Amino acid sequence: MGFNKKLCFTLIISTLLTLSVAEDLKIYIKGATSIASTDDDFVCVTLDWWPSNKCNYNQCDLNNTILANAIKAFGSLRIRIGGSLQDQLVYKVGNNIKKCPHFKRTDKGLFGFSRGCLTMKRWDELINLFNRTGVVLTFGLNALYGRKESKTSKGLWVGDWNPRNARDLIAYTAQKGFKIDGYELGNELCGSGVSARVDVEQYGKDMIALKKLIQEIYPDPEQQPKVMGPGGFFDQKWFTKFLEVTGPDVVDGLTHHIYNLGPGDDSHLIDKIQDPFYLSQIAQTYNDLERVITEFGPWAEAWVGESGGSWNSGGKDVSSTFADGFWYLDQLGMTSTFNHKVFCRQALVGGNYALLDSPTFIPKPDYYGALLWHRLMGRVVLSTTHQGSPYLRVYSHCAKRKPGITLIFINLEKWKSFNISLFNDENLYMNVKSPDADFKGYKPREEYHLTPKDGNIQSDVMLLNGTPLKLTESLDIPKMEPKHVDASAPITVAPQSIVYVTVKDFHAPVCA
Repeated sequence: MGFNKKLCFTLIISTLLTLSVAEDLKIYIKGATSIASTDDDFVCVTLDWWPSNKCNYNQCDLNNTILANAIKAFGSLRIRIGGSLQDQLVYKVGNNIKKCPHFKRTDKGLFGFSRGCLTMKRWDELINLFNRTGVVLTFGLNALYGRKESKTSKGLWVGDWNPRNARDLIAYTAQKGFKIDGYELGNELCGSGVSARVDVEQYGKDMIALKKLIQEIYPDPEQQPKVMGPGGFFDQKWFTKFLEVTGPDVVDGLTHHIYNLGPGDDSHLIDKIQDPFYLSQIAQTYNDLERVITEFGPWAEAWVGESGGSWNSGGKDVSSTFADGFWYLDQLGMTSTFNHKVFCRQALVGGNYALLDSPTFIPKPDYYGALLWHRLMGRVVLSTTHQGSPYLRVYSHCAKRKPGITLIFINLEKWKSFNISLFNDENLYMNVKSPDADFKGYKPREEYHLTPKDGNIQSDVMLLNGTPLKLTESLDIPKMEPKHVDASAPITVAPQSIVYVTVKDFHAPVCA
């Protein structure tokens, strides 16, 4: 009898504890006005140039079926090609380049590599892949071509950029009829640089030269690719001067890089990803860059041109797992509220932080999270607030190609779930909530609940509404169907889960 009483008491306590970790929460959405907007192709991925010894196991195979299907699933996936080795890459086109070397390890080269070369055969193969799969491409140009390292200041490269090799490549590409969305000059050469740097006055002068080159090759303004730069870490003084030197309508996209989680070998990486206070620290950078554009370059768009969370290929057993979505999807939500038009994830292939596995190209959890964002979240960003736990991150946009809105909930809580009620706050006074804004929907909601296999956030398998996401027998990306939920029921967000919700009958005038 004593054992049964003890068991009964344990069950009662367990039930009480279970009940105590579900919190009712009101989410306020201001549907009358927007707070920002993104590009239709906000989700972007990067592809880096690699030395040939990194292309074993077919991970540079451009004819791989899974790779092509993974790109095609987006319909239009924005890709930025370049990275660390782009400022050592020459293009074997025209009469200017006589030798076409492979990247090789050397102590004298930037990032430990010698100069490399892109043949037009390889470029044609890339163009063919991008044409077949609907890629929207930004191409990173070598910004050190024609310069030399200063003899008096280590790491500083001086002299004018020589555009001749770039001109030959851009002209060749235009003649082939392949549309390039933008050309970005240089990689991580701004401010104090990473492996090299260029003075801001000189950099601005070179951007003007690139703009003139683009206008020369593409005389029709409607056909001209964007001019992007500087593609490095944000330095407010440097970026401000950069816009002042280049002047109006030269820089179309102001690109900066983010690695706010620190080194990939940090033993606390998994903790940082789950800490809302740590995740929010980078918001000041986004805010400062947005303000610099508003004051000094309103003609330019803000882009995150590269971000892998943690540098040096990301964190083993973290960047490739479900947990990384807490950081990645939160960054997508956060940057969109600061009027950033594009967010480029490092990388599509290569490293722990890649969206596709090497060498199999099998999608990792963040691939599916990004694909759902691309399909569900529209351009228009809405003010979204609540007064509950900071461990619940919430963002909302006008729905993409559908009426209503789509929200993303990111629950960092380990034990607490949330029962969400939506409030449609159409009050135009930003700091006042309408008292009668309780939203009563009638159409079933479309919900996508993302959870890790076996509840382990460091699993590399993601479940959608309880079903593992895996390739079909024909190696296609699986269909990602929502579950339809009665509008009268609250939105339930489980602990350590990510949920997308589309509410088609949510009245948001700005989405009409």
